[in-house]
Amino acid sequence: MDCNGAKQHRPSAGLKKLKTNDTKILTIPNELGLHARAAAKIARLAQKAQGPVMIGNDAEEVDATSILDVIGLYFPRGSRITVKITDPSDTPVLEGIARLIETGFGEL
Repeated sequence: MDCNGAKQHRPSAGLKKLKTNDTKILTIPNELGLHARAAAKIARLAQKAQGPVMIGNDAEEVDATSILDVIGLYFPRGSRITVKITDPSDTPVLEGIARLIETGFGEL
């Protein structure tokens, strides 16, 4: 109770945080950069997520489930790319996309 006799609400330590903001910043390693076939692989993985998966550069962020939006950002070799999730249950999707990028989309 507070000094006025009102019951104070204290959040339980056992409650789960509903939203997260997990982000990975990666570098495009392959010669062709992030092209349509690579964007399609990312989109397929992103579509498995429960919440939004966003991909971006320093200027813009787009929905990773959209092949056209992803390739529209233009990521040549050596570009830094940010991949972000908001739902903690989507961590395996984030890790899968990161692995896909780090391995050059299977083209290295």
